Amino acid sequence: MMMMMENPDSNSETKSVIPCVQVDDLEEREAITKVNYESVSEPEELQHQEQNNGSKEQQSEDTSATSDTGISELTLVLIGDTNSIEFGPNNILLDHDNQTNVEQLSSKVYDLCGRYISVINLLGVQSKDQIPVNQRIHAFVLLLPNGLHNSHYSSGVQWLEKAFGRESLAHLIPVVTHQTGETCESALNDLKANHSFDERRYHTCRRSMTDGKEILDLLQKVDVMVSGNDPHWYREVIRRENKEHQEHKEEKTEPSVIQQNQTGEADKEKKFISENSWNMNERSMEQGDTVENTSPTSQTVSSDTTERHDQEGSTATTEAKSVPVNECKDAEPSEKSNNSVITKKKGTSDEDLCRNKEKQEKVSEKINRKNQHQRETEALFGRLHLQDQQQQKWSSSDFLELGSSMKQQHEVSEKDLPHAFLHRLMMLDYRARYIPVRPDSSKVVHPKLDPVFNTTEADDSVLEAFLSIDTDKHQTKATHVHPMDVQMAVFHCSDNFLKQIMITKLSQCQYALPLLVPDPFTMEIECPLWIFRHITKTWKVKLKPQIKDDSNIVTMKSIPICKAETPLVSFFRLGSLSVSKSQLMNTLINDRHSTFFHRHCPGSTKSRHLMDGVAEIAWYCPAGKANDAFSDCIAFCNLHGDALSIEKQRDILLEKSSVNVVLVPTLQKGDKSQSLISALFKSQKPLICLFVDDSFDAVEMIKGKYKMGLKDKSHSDVSEELKRIIGEVLSSPDPSSLKPTFQLETMDEVSGIRVDESDPVCQRGKSAAMEIVSLLEGMEVSKIKDKFLPCQGRLWHEWCRTNKELYHLKGDIEKERSKKLRHLDQIRQRQCDASCSKLMELFTKSLMSLPSTEKEYFLKWIQILVDALSTDDLSSILQNYDKMWSEVLALKNKHDKSHLLARKQTELEDISKKLQSATFGLEHIFREMGQIYEAHKTMKSESSRTDWSKYPELAADLMISGHPMELMDGDAGHVPLIWISSLLDEVIKKLGDQRVFVLSVLGVQSSGKSTMLNAMFGLQFAVSAGRCTKGAFMQLVKVSEEVKKEKDFRFDYILVVDTEGLRALELAGNTSLHHDNELATFVVGLGNMTIINIFGENPADMQDILQIVVQAFMRMKEVKLSPSCVFVHQNVTDIAATEKNMDGKRRLQEKLDQMTELAAKEETSNAECFNDVIAFDVQKDVKYAAQLWEGSPPMAPPNPGYSESIQEVKNIILSKASVSAGIPLSQLKTKIQDLWNALLNENFVFSFRNTLEIAVYRKLEVQYGNWTWTLRSNMLTIEDQLYTRIENGKLDKIEQSYLLKETSKTYEDIKTAMKAHFEDDENKETLVQWQGRFESKIKEFHDEQVRGVKRKLDGVIEQKKACKKMDDKKTEFENKLLKKSKELAQQLQDKVHDEEELEKQFGSVWDGWVHELTADAKPVEDINLEDEQLAVLLELGIEFGDVEESKTSGGYKHMSELGDYSDYVNFPKNQSLYETSEHGKDSKTESKDTNTQGRSFLRSVFKTVQKHLGLGSTTQQKQQQKSRSLLSCKEEEQIRELINNVEKESLDEIQSKPVATRGYVSTYLQEVAKNVKEEVKTFQSTYKYTLKNEFTVDLLLYVFDRMESWLLESQKTFKENNDALAYLDSKKMQYYSIFRSFCKGSSSAVVLGELICENLRDSAADAVYNRTAIGLADEMRCNFPAFNGNRLNFEKHQLKSLAENEDFNGFIKYIRDPRAQAETFIKKKVEKYIFRDHKDKAMNILKKNVGDINTLVSEALSAATQKVQTQRGDTNMWLSEFTGCLSNVLKFEAISSQNFSDINDFEFLQEEVKKGLKPIIEEMKELSLYKIKKSRNKPDKILIDQLCKCCWVNCPFCAAVCTNTIENHSPDDHSVPFHRPSGIKGWHYKDTVEMSINFCTTDVASNGRFYPYHNSKTSIPYKQYRLGGPEYAQWCITADDSKLPYWKWFVCRFQKQLEDYYNKEFKGRGAIPAEWRSITKDQAIESLDEMR
Repeated sequence: MMMMMENPDSNSETKSVIPCVQVDDLEEREAITKVNYESVSEPEELQHQEQNNGSKEQQSEDTSATSDTGISELTLVLIGDTNSIEFGPNNILLDHDNQTNVEQLSSKVYDLCGRYISVINLLGVQSKDQIPVNQRIHAFVLLLPNGLHNSHYSSGVQWLEKAFGRESLAHLIPVVTHQTGETCESALNDLKANHSFDERRYHTCRRSMTDGKEILDLLQKVDVMVSGNDPHWYREVIRRENKEHQEHKEEKTEPSVIQQNQTGEADKEKKFISENSWNMNERSMEQGDTVENTSPTSQTVSSDTTERHDQEGSTATTEAKSVPVNECKDAEPSEKSNNSVITKKKGTSDEDLCRNKEKQEKVSEKINRKNQHQRETEALFGRLHLQDQQQQKWSSSDFLELGSSMKQQHEVSEKDLPHAFLHRLMMLDYRARYIPVRPDSSKVVHPKLDPVFNTTEADDSVLEAFLSIDTDKHQTKATHVHPMDVQMAVFHCSDNFLKQIMITKLSQCQYALPLLVPDPFTMEIECPLWIFRHITKTWKVKLKPQIKDDSNIVTMKSIPICKAETPLVSFFRLGSLSVSKSQLMNTLINDRHSTFFHRHCPGSTKSRHLMDGVAEIAWYCPAGKANDAFSDCIAFCNLHGDALSIEKQRDILLEKSSVNVVLVPTLQKGDKSQSLISALFKSQKPLICLFVDDSFDAVEMIKGKYKMGLKDKSHSDVSEELKRIIGEVLSSPDPSSLKPTFQLETMDEVSGIRVDESDPVCQRGKSAAMEIVSLLEGMEVSKIKDKFLPCQGRLWHEWCRTNKELYHLKGDIEKERSKKLRHLDQIRQRQCDASCSKLMELFTKSLMSLPSTEKEYFLKWIQILVDALSTDDLSSILQNYDKMWSEVLALKNKHDKSHLLARKQTELEDISKKLQSATFGLEHIFREMGQIYEAHKTMKSESSRTDWSKYPELAADLMISGHPMELMDGDAGHVPLIWISSLLDEVIKKLGDQRVFVLSVLGVQSSGKSTMLNAMFGLQFAVSAGRCTKGAFMQLVKVSEEVKKEKDFRFDYILVVDTEGLRALELAGNTSLHHDNELATFVVGLGNMTIINIFGENPADMQDILQIVVQAFMRMKEVKLSPSCVFVHQNVTDIAATEKNMDGKRRLQEKLDQMTELAAKEETSNAECFNDVIAFDVQKDVKYAAQLWEGSPPMAPPNPGYSESIQEVKNIILSKASVSAGIPLSQLKTKIQDLWNALLNENFVFSFRNTLEIAVYRKLEVQYGNWTWTLRSNMLTIEDQLYTRIENGKLDKIEQSYLLKETSKTYEDIKTAMKAHFEDDENKETLVQWQGRFESKIKEFHDEQVRGVKRKLDGVIEQKKACKKMDDKKTEFENKLLKKSKELAQQLQDKVHDEEELEKQFGSVWDGWVHELTADAKPVEDINLEDEQLAVLLELGIEFGDVEESKTSGGYKHMSELGDYSDYVNFPKNQSLYETSEHGKDSKTESKDTNTQGRSFLRSVFKTVQKHLGLGSTTQQKQQQKSRSLLSCKEEEQIRELINNVEKESLDEIQSKPVATRGYVSTYLQEVAKNVKEEVKTFQSTYKYTLKNEFTVDLLLYVFDRMESWLLESQKTFKENNDALAYLDSKKMQYYSIFRSFCKGSSSAVVLGELICENLRDSAADAVYNRTAIGLADEMRCNFPAFNGNRLNFEKHQLKSLAENEDFNGFIKYIRDPRAQAETFIKKKVEKYIFRDHKDKAMNILKKNVGDINTLVSEALSAATQKVQTQRGDTNMWLSEFTGCLSNVLKFEAISSQNFSDINDFEFLQEEVKKGLKPIIEEMKELSLYKIKKSRNKPDKILIDQLCKCCWVNCPFCAAVCTNTIENHSPDDHSVPFHRPSGIKGWHYKDTVEMSINFCTTDVASNGRFYPYHNSKTSIPYKQYRLGGPEYAQWCITADDSKLPYWKWFVCRFQKQLEDYYNKEFKGRGAIPAEWRSITKDQAIESLDEMR
């Protein structure tokens, strides 16, 4: 056999190699470096070596060559070209160029990564004879020089296949080498293009191989390849070739071999030792080789080779036994022996040699055991598909997402075991340890039970076989993976944060936790202290009574387990036992639950790989009851495996234990166990020895030393006896007994092991946290908050209280509001000043600066350390509470009535309050961040000490990573809207505007809501009963892409909202009810789905929560929100009882219906049952869940039925969620704001303003505007064409069907666009409620447009018909004039050559022609309206003087704009104007009276006279004028309404008269005047006051003035169309031009051309102007900001314009007559746009239209000429065709063809027309835009029709106009974003001149009242304003929390003008708050952008 030898005299190079094992003994460490040891070889290798050791030289050579074999964990063979590598001392992989057929360990690789890698250099080898046949090869590395890689790859593959066979190619990894600085990116593509290979088995590196990272990457790829390959391949090749070689040698050299093996006796003994050592190693190797490969990528470990004699927890471990060797003293080593093990050094004694040999064997045994263990571990990880996770650990984020769920009742495949284990563990299903593997799994062999004997007869041979125990050949060859191997494999593949979650869940499942864990690869022992940090244990301890005869007092303790000081009882096993130690321990802790896994647990197998050497720990926690096993908390530790061989862990536990329990077999003299037992017996610590194979009762040998036999004893007997002994030992006060308490934190002091918390990353996170926590040590929690978190304490609570008071104002409401707003700003400023505490500075600095992993550690440490502080305080307070409660009970029992009892009770109450406030956690620090941010953002302050603007980003990062974030502050009961909005904005920036499905939960306090959510989604909401959830927290759960596809989800995340419990104990009475209603409404409104968690089946308990829930859902229905719900009954005793559950569902349905009836009365709803409120199916939407605990806490594990039930609930939720699209994060943000703002008001339904819905509606309004504009534009074009055809006489009737047909295409396009918008928009669920209404509105608009155009065109036709007689005359006139002109020209053709003479001659005959033609025509007279009006007034009996007086003052012209009509009213003497007013019953009630400008213009005249006479009013007189009694506001409105109605009716009446077609008739004015007088008379009979005669006069003059322009324009039209004389006068120059042409000898074609061009001149200009008007209107509608949106957008631009111009008169007009002001605004903007700002654009539109007309005329000319030429037509045909082509475009007066019948050259005519058109076209290009104002279509008129066709209803309080784009938008309420102070309209306080400054949006949040009408008898609360009547009920006025700066600025800017206008003052209760005056114009204008 080949040995490693150290020869100091030898010059050959040998390497001393340290094996990769943990060696504890120092001497062993020395032995490793001093002594060479044998290599591990295959049996064939041994034979081969023995037969070739014929000489000393050969032996030396072979020994040197193989000195590095035996402990290598990986062997690489380098093949390829020697030029592909640079040899040198720095080459990590190969530092020499020697070719060798044996492996050599690379020391530089070991230095690099601590691994033993052997390298065989076969670079340049060509001959197969040089190939090693006795080496274990893992991989062939083919080195390829860059540039030659293709050819070298081909030759290298061929060589390898030839040398090692085709199977070797699976072990090949090509490496392209390159020079430094050289690139080889294309090499991979080249190889892929020409060869077929796996690119994952491909690498590149420098030729020098000096880069450690490149080598590590290569080794990683090799590891992946090796783990996926067949481990037998290279061994089979070696054995096959060795065998062939061996047989060949035996045939030739057998005699020599026999002779060679004849040696002396000492050599035989040495050989016996070697052979025995080899035998042991052979067995070990064969065990490693006995692996059945069941797939290309994994291997199965045989149970035959890994069977353990004893299983503890998982299974017991079979230790690798050393084969007995001869005693050292008998050994006589010989230097000449071929098989010598050790070469004796000079000066070395035989004893030293023997000792070294023993150490060598011991180390070899450990090495072989390690190698075997590593192979088994790699195979295990391969089976579980965890190879990659060894390097890339799983993180918590990998499991904090909604992945594809595995049904719990189904088995899983072996590769899915890790995921299934973790998922089920997260769900608190303790059966996660017992997941069965699917039978069809390829990783496990399931034997088929075929009969051994093919016979049915039971003969003797079969019986013998049946009774035989030899059944090896029928044993299963492979087993499934051991459950604890799965657990530990997952543990090793998880990062520290996932480990922590995993272990916390295991603790909740009442499982033992790993305390000491050997690394499965390096065997380094680790104490994972970090994973225990989140575990808190709670138990109860009985205290001795302080008073005689008093009962025991039970005290609860709740301590982080790392800090808990408890006794530790450790259990050890020595040797192989038949009794399960773990099972015995379970009986001590919980005999109903397998805390420690043992051999009898489900799924246990004989093969176990990862548990040996693991020490697990569990705690027994008493419940404070009489049947507790132990009186206090005790830790139990279980060391798995044989403690004799697991020395390091054993020694640690022995040192830490309070009591040691050792299980041993019967001890024989000389047993290794005896020495250990002896040492334990002599120690001071208590010892309990349990002898497995002996039977005797427990006996205490000496104090603290017990022994007991286990044979023939039941588990329960042994358990009870052990409990007694352990309890006795731990309670013994004996000072001689050493019983130290155990604390987990002290494990970091143990030497020789690694503690996970010692990682630098963890330490940096901890040090950052400790720096913060050090500030807090020694302080009470309440003081910590006051000092370091000042912004969230008193200041924040005061801010919340003040903010809520804004919605319950009293007294001078606006002043009070301003005062509170000022107070809020002051609080924010104080928060800013106090915001930079040292704690927050350090905390935020760490969040900003630490890398992600360190940041995570930092946050965890903060949470751990801060919780510990709070826990200490809580424990202290609880102890004080218990003590005080005991004293109070004692005094009560004594019936003590003294003051002492009262004082004690008060102290007890104080402690109770302190208990409630003694909480401090990470959430409080984040809350402080939020408040700092809100304060600074509100005040817009800068801070040099804190970068507050980055706080939302920091929080967003944490929220995205899975941290819960506080949504509602539970202490203050308030949602920090600014903070939450900014936080969600940052989340949107990082994730995009993802859609989320919001899942919220509601239930009573401590009903298991958080636990349910944690089990459902694997979350980390706090579930401690001592610290219940307060407020609401939200946490994001990502939905995996797999689940999105599987479930067809349309959202990306689930946002889980956990809430505090309803009916909280700390709240009482109405406070609790209001708080619960508020919370329920908020949570239900926020969620897409709400889980209603009902604990138990008590109807009384259910009723309370159901009433709150039903009311919340009813509110959602009223505000058009439609969440869904699922009811979960927790803690139900028998969830499988179908009949009982059916009855429970029936009772729940009845209770819900009953609660609905009650809630309907309170919410004024008409719902009669719960299904009227929400879609609810009691069969599907109710789920029963088992009780959480399987037994009684604190030792009870969670009930598996609970986990199953919760997963069923989860499936229901996901099923319902699949039909929901969720909600974008941006909309969620707005929804939170809307819900909370509404909740601040008492009446949620009245106050809720769905901003999301409003935003969607506003967008729909914009679309509606676009659709209607498209229809209007199309109709304008059609109207223009038809109008021209009518004017041309081509059309005398318009059918509606024709118009519908013409518009059908556009209308269908609009309908298609509408359908697409409603069906495809992202907000289609919201839009659907308006789809039918808008489709109806579009149809109405379309039909109205058709009817309107038909009506208009019918009027044109009617007018055309009325003018037919005149039109016929015109044709006759023109024919005669043309004839006469031609005749005259012929007479004068050669006689007159002077232009002046021609003109004179033509003029001399023109008048005669006109007189001749119009002899019988009567001229149309102009009307004198002034005389007509006076005559009508006088006929009505009105005095001439009254008329003249009114006309002189001119006041009647502004009659509708007046605010005070008192001068028009006759009041009875001494009558108070307020007797019939609508105002309040006391002086505090606001009066809605109005004064107006100037007491009418009569008084203005009087004042003018006074001024001229020097009779000015004194200040006192002015004050008296201001204070005199006036009309009420309602009466003023009534008179104004009368004026407006009369005006409208009169205009409608006069415009119905045919003035334009038949002319004016004086009776028209008479009819109007009589109707006006009748209206006034009717009005006076309705009301109690009479109007003066001056009112009637002014009203008539006002009406006449309004209709004057229309009458004059209509009469002008009539005259133009019917006055023959006027018509002929207009034609004089045209016929002179014809006459002149004829005189000059022009042909008929030339004259006709001139006549056509002259005819086209005006009509073309009209067409251009009309088209330009439509085009400009379209341009402005689409591109001008004020016109291209909805009505609200238009309103904002109006207000902005008024503010920019500071136009007071414009403001007053806007307030009094908003529509008139809107029209004025449109006209001004159109004029400014066309004639100033965009004049060039307007001219371009005009020029384009000129070009279009020119093109149309040219096309008509060509068409007419072509037709005539084709059909040989005449002039008449040409004219007919020409005019026909233009009949839709241009008005063309008829030309008689008979005067031009001589034309036959029509091409010449065409050219003449074109020539004449050129100057006309050029003229038109220079047309003035101003003439557009006179065109038939005017852009401002078109836009007014479009933009002003909307709602104009005024707010009943402040007269703000509704901003809905649709005119009649019922049933939607009227609304306006910005209301205004009522004083702007003139409102003032009763009997005073104090103007009101109140906003109605403030009023509706106050406790004030109002009278809705002047004759109302009862007042209405502002909060219920809708009850005031129809005009109030149709308005939606919500309390506005904005500062409404625009109208406040207006009041301050125009205070004087307003006071003068209304003759009132802003003083007293109407005094303007100082804050208003600080608002600038820019701020006011900027605030308009908030209107939405």
